[in-house]
Amino acid sequence: MTRERLYLYDTTLRDGQQTQGVQFSTTEKVQITRALDALGLDYIEGGWPGANPTDSAFFADAPETGARLTAFGMTKRSGRSAENDDVLAAVLNAGTGTICLVGKSHDFHVTDALGISLAENTKNVRASIAQIVAQGREALFDAEHFFDGYRDNPDYALSVCHAALEAGARWIVLCDTNGGALPSDIGRIVGEVIASGIPGDRLGIHTHNDTEQAVAGSLAAVEAGARQIQGTLNGLGERCGNANLTSLIPTLLLKEPYVSRFDTGITQEALAGLTKLSRMLDDILNRVPTKQAPYVGASAFAHKAGLHASAILKNPSTYEHVDPEVIGNTRIIPMSNQAGQSNLRTRLAEAGLEVAKGDPALGRILDRIKEREAEGYSYDTAQASFELLARAELGLLADLFEVKRYKVTVERRKNKYNRMISLSEAVVVVKVDGEKRLSVSESLDEDGSDRGPVNALAKALAKDLGQYSAVLEDMRLVDFKVRITQGGTEAVTRVIIDSEDGAGRRWSTVGVSANIVDASFEALLDAIRWKLIHHVEAAE
Repeated sequence: MTRERLYLYDTTLRDGQQTQGVQFSTTEKVQITRALDALGLDYIEGGWPGANPTDSAFFADAPETGARLTAFGMTKRSGRSAENDDVLAAVLNAGTGTICLVGKSHDFHVTDALGISLAENTKNVRASIAQIVAQGREALFDAEHFFDGYRDNPDYALSVCHAALEAGARWIVLCDTNGGALPSDIGRIVGEVIASGIPGDRLGIHTHNDTEQAVAGSLAAVEAGARQIQGTLNGLGERCGNANLTSLIPTLLLKEPYVSRFDTGITQEALAGLTKLSRMLDDILNRVPTKQAPYVGASAFAHKAGLHASAILKNPSTYEHVDPEVIGNTRIIPMSNQAGQSNLRTRLAEAGLEVAKGDPALGRILDRIKEREAEGYSYDTAQASFELLARAELGLLADLFEVKRYKVTVERRKNKYNRMISLSEAVVVVKVDGEKRLSVSESLDEDGSDRGPVNALAKALAKDLGQYSAVLEDMRLVDFKVRITQGGTEAVTRVIIDSEDGAGRRWSTVGVSANIVDASFEALLDAIRWKLIHHVEAAE
């Protein structure tokens, strides 16, 4: 059976940039564009030229793409022609072969927000789309607030869309701008739009996630006949975000009936890079990846309960709806006080530690984990610390260096600009290769900003570890989480540190103490030991 073409339109660089706290640089927009293009998307919306210097600079030197690079703007304003509207001209001057214009389709917004007549708004939409088509460009019309408008005045909402279609728009995109439409309503209304004379292969869907149903709403539109989906990587977007392409794409490529009915243009090889792409975007934004994100989250294929892990060993499909490797993710069997020997042996094997079934060491490791978790430790996510604990019980923990003592001080003082700043200074004494070494480091970054006592400790510890110092040069701390556990007078601090290195590895370690600096240093020591142990074993 011939599959229908389903087009994917990414608006991460425009609608996604409206996320609170997100602002891409021009260089970052280019990097993301190339990564999205490698994925195989049909359209990449680069931004709104003329709206800000960054977007204008991006289009002035836009990268070559296989996808249709799209400039976004709005329909012309009343009181001027399409040829003489400077805002529309800026979008046209971006030079892209595809242009997407947003216009009002809700009568309330026309009369109350724009303050013009319904007829005048329709005329503006028609003239703007016609201007794009007259220049030989592909035109898309984003019908803003369409579903709310259809609810209040279906005849007018449809008339605006038909005007854009008659003017030559390739796509009429129905927007759930406020994110309140339910999937059942979206599916019904899309069907009625098609019945009105707008073909499904000319219809797109653009949903927001204000009711946590943007993905479901998009799929409902596709099932009703729409053949373009707009969304963003990692669900970025204003307020609660847009339809999440990192959820939609694998669903379309792996789930029935979509995989049999539709061709998205994305290959299985490209799909295997989706997890890496998702985390690349978070890295650019300096955000911690959402662990429970569908498909691409670090916990998406984590099996904590011993019963689950035992079944997973026999057949992964018992508790996994897809193979994690298909989207570039990995299966995790975390360790916790709920763990059984099935979890333990699986996790040990993943760390390269083969222990026979029935080995007494398994019981010792499980007992040690449960004791430590009673003290406040958590090995659910701290996989590297779990591995070190297991190695210690198995007698396989190499003694590479020893910390003899350390000290960290925090000072508040005025700088040369007469502003109060914090400065942390750490002193660490280690014994390595039979020799004691003392290192001192401050927490100031190259730009003069203070990075805190943990940063000072990390730099001091890594500064002089003899033969191992060079191994740590590509290691960096990418996340630092603090939690108070147990509460009351017995409260202790748990610190989780996530680290990365130049090989693309990411690992997590845990430390616990009543003192936050001690807890942090323990997690830091584990992170460095894990890195060094794997370096030494690889070199042997």
